[in-house]
Amino acid sequence: MAGENLEGRERVYYRGLENISYGLMTELKKMRELPRVIRGKDLPLDTRDITGPVFWNRWLMEPEMGRMQSIQSHMVDIVPGGRSNKHGHMNEAVFYVIDGNGYDIHDGKRYDYEAGDVIIVHNGCVHQHFNASREKPLKALVIKSKPLFLFMNLLFQKLVEPQPTEPRPGWEAWRPTDF
Repeated sequence: MAGENLEGRERVYYRGLENISYGLMTELKKMRELPRVIRGKDLPLDTRDITGPVFWNRWLMEPEMGRMQSIQSHMVDIVPGGRSNKHGHMNEAVFYVIDGNGYDIHDGKRYDYEAGDVIIVHNGCVHQHFNASREKPLKALVIKSKPLFLFMNLLFQKLVEPQPTEPRPGWEAWRPTDF
């Protein structure tokens, strides 16, 4: 929006909205034109520091991808005997075990699980995921409302202990398979 300052010159206070089409209907139209099916093979392994050699992450949905704004989801693969980092966050999470068996430690308490089980991580819980098997990788789907918590400035997310940086013996070259 433009106005005049004391010297009579035009002054811009903020960018005008006259030539910008923004509104609920515009955003809904944009979202509805995006693909509703995303092929698993088109989702690369995460290249951030939480991937490999024992805990692998593949993002399925997060706001940066432009398909959804309030839900974040990812697949995790843990090598036999491997573990994630120990961490905590404000948002709750649902951890659905697709294949394998393992356990979590939530605020010092152990919870065992196997394929088909659902693990709930409560707000503010310090937790860590473990693959209990010595022969078989563990695969799980994680769904959380983290984007909403970040939007509300509830930013508590803390790494307590990093995951191992050395591969598990016998699993040095292992990479998760496509879905």
